[in-house]
Amino acid sequence: MHDTVWFEIQGIPSVSVASSAFGQAAETQRKALGMEGARYVLVPHPIQDATDDEMRIKAREAYDQIMAALREK
Repeated sequence: MHDTVWFEIQGIPSVSVASSAFGQAAETQRKALGMEGARYVLVPHPIQDATDDEMRIKAREAYDQIMAALREK
């Protein structure tokens, strides 16, 4: 979330991608960083043990959400 906030401050549209287990952490961080509008997309947990093929599926499934989030504002 820190990088997303930094990019947004620079005027570069950005979106964080995190595991669904970290949704509350994303909310807390964006508020603490003073940018409640910072965008993020959650992908199904877990990520750490996912195979490359599983990660490709997660990425494909999140693509539309990521692109929509980048178009917001």
